[in-house]
Amino acid sequence: MNRILQLLLLTLFFFSCTSHKTEVSSPDKNIRLAFNIDNEGFMSYNIKVNDSIFIDDSQLGFEAKDGLNLSNSFEIIKTEFSSKDETWNQIWGENKTIRNHYNEMAIHLANIDSTYLVIRFRLFNDGLGFRYEYRIKDTDKIILTDELTTFNIKENGVSWSIPASFETYELLYRTLPLNEVEDANTPFTFKTTRLQDYKTTSLSVNESISSESVSESESVSIYASIHEAALTDFPEMTLRLHQSKDERLKAKGKSRQFKVQLAPYPDGKTKAIFEKDNFISPWRTIQISDKAVGLINSNLILNLNEPCVLEGDLSWIRPMKYVGVWWGMHLGVESWVMGDRHGATTENAKRYIDFAADNNIDAVLFEGWNEGWDSWGGRQNFDFTKAYADFDIDEIMRYAKEKDIEVIGHHETGGNIINYENQLEEAYRWTKEKGINCVKTGYAGGLPDRHNHHGQHNVRHYRKVVETAARHHITLDVHEPIKPTGIRRTYPNMMTREGARGMEWNAWSEGNPPEHHVMLPFTRLLAGPMDYTPGTFDILFDNTRNSPLRKKWNSNDKGNSRVNTTLAKQLANWVILYSPLQMASDMIEHYEGHPAFQFFRDFNPDCDWSEALQGEPGEYVAIVRRAGEDFFLGAATNGSAREIEIPLTFLEKGKSYEATIYSDGDDAHWETNPTSYKIEKKTVSSHDTLFIKMAAGGGCAVVF
Repeated sequence: MNRILQLLLLTLFFFSCTSHKTEVSSPDKNIRLAFNIDNEGFMSYNIKVNDSIFIDDSQLGFEAKDGLNLSNSFEIIKTEFSSKDETWNQIWGENKTIRNHYNEMAIHLANIDSTYLVIRFRLFNDGLGFRYEYRIKDTDKIILTDELTTFNIKENGVSWSIPASFETYELLYRTLPLNEVEDANTPFTFKTTRLQDYKTTSLSVNESISSESVSESESVSIYASIHEAALTDFPEMTLRLHQSKDERLKAKGKSRQFKVQLAPYPDGKTKAIFEKDNFISPWRTIQISDKAVGLINSNLILNLNEPCVLEGDLSWIRPMKYVGVWWGMHLGVESWVMGDRHGATTENAKRYIDFAADNNIDAVLFEGWNEGWDSWGGRQNFDFTKAYADFDIDEIMRYAKEKDIEVIGHHETGGNIINYENQLEEAYRWTKEKGINCVKTGYAGGLPDRHNHHGQHNVRHYRKVVETAARHHITLDVHEPIKPTGIRRTYPNMMTREGARGMEWNAWSEGNPPEHHVMLPFTRLLAGPMDYTPGTFDILFDNTRNSPLRKKWNSNDKGNSRVNTTLAKQLANWVILYSPLQMASDMIEHYEGHPAFQFFRDFNPDCDWSEALQGEPGEYVAIVRRAGEDFFLGAATNGSAREIEIPLTFLEKGKSYEATIYSDGDDAHWETNPTSYKIEKKTVSSHDTLFIKMAAGGGCAVVF
């Protein structure tokens, strides 16, 4: 078909089709999204919350190489509306049963450059998601160079985020005004506040005078978090303030418009490559709530992922508690490399297996078990099927089976993805053959060919690993990961990830500050479970450099390393920092005979229901989870002491419960007396209120 005829047919097609409606609302009508096209065919959207603009007009579209037009000259062909209200069950998760209730608007568009596009908007009561579904005629390759999506936040406010990086998520969180954020990774959490006028009626001093209407105002806050869902074949997105420095100065810091930035290929320009004529983007998501804890209680990210694709008996996927040969290496008292300090030896492995069997713990992790650690610091070359000579894997697996303890394998790649993929199939076949059903992976180090950690190349690699593991019925715990985006719904063997500053930072740096642990539930954990590895009991007493109490843990200690919490907060973090694979991270000699370790013995990570009860980002949080008939409550605060009241209405009505309460001692303080704690028992019911007093940097853990 020649070009003139093609243009004529497209023109006739556009004039024969009309758009009936370009707005859609959430089921409860509180959130409304409008889609717009201007005279030149550029696309935009805006969002209202409670009838007030929340996201002002914001751009949509992409840019690509070879003259492909993915951003303008569009016309609407048709608009389709649909709704869904269903419940679905997952085999593990914060909540086993999830409601999926949304209204959808699918805008079908085309332009004169033979680009066909569906923009699909889904609005839930707890937020929304939208994605792009492109098809380009007469092309067999699409190379994306930019995404034009913006989020133009109407009101100023406060935000909580880490800086944008395509290499790491292990950065400290910042609390900044929205208009002072240059860039950020997602989840990007923020709160906006505006004044809302309303009418009240008041009497004058002389009550015989009729009342009159008086206009007053109140502040209305909205909590929100921008992220993405179903990241499967795409680079990750970060956010950058969408203004030049000159424009920002002109606007006097008032801009709050953020543009998507995609992790690039090594050339710095190419963002994504598709060897076909179509692609579907991940969902761009905004969780919305009038309370900070509403973000934690949202299931939006999971609902925007595809249902589970694994078939048959999935009993091989199960939550577990574990200990491991790990913390000692970070402290420097053990090593990954075979030698005098080697941690993963047959003798040490059996000691950890015995401890797990005696303490109601499901599994043991062994890092440093395999050959290749000697190459660390160069181009790491690990062998994933060959154990060190002092780690008799067959004897260890026999012993673990005898004790009914699972072994968690470890695949550290050192970033050498080529080496890992060359061994991938055989490594997982061999691992399963040995009786290992769970593997922790790691990607510490630079990637080959100058690829960054979060680009499309690595996203595809992680997908390949989770699919390979699934074929062999192996579950995964991924460190140095791509951030979670809900893939665990589709592949529930993808159980947990790191993806933030975890416990190990306390061993060889200034450590994670007290506010870090009450920031994570409102930021990183909105994306999905985190293997933070809580539970260190050996807390350094005093971090004052010249104090007589000061001691260096190990050779890695720079002189200021310590765990910046109280002991009670370490217990609470097992509940607060959700992971279906939950670790007691300390060396086991620090747990033996310790009364507070009873909490972990009783704890069950296979929860059926969860709810965040109270909290504010970076300040405090209280979360309860139910597993079977038992409830577990975790509460924690930042560097300030705090008292909170928790109504126990979540307990089953008509039942009495024995509450075992692990709390800070009266003289506890994260800096000066972190190990002071007390244990109390009370009989309670759903009619009672629990009064919790937390020390600075402290917390409280309760078993009902």
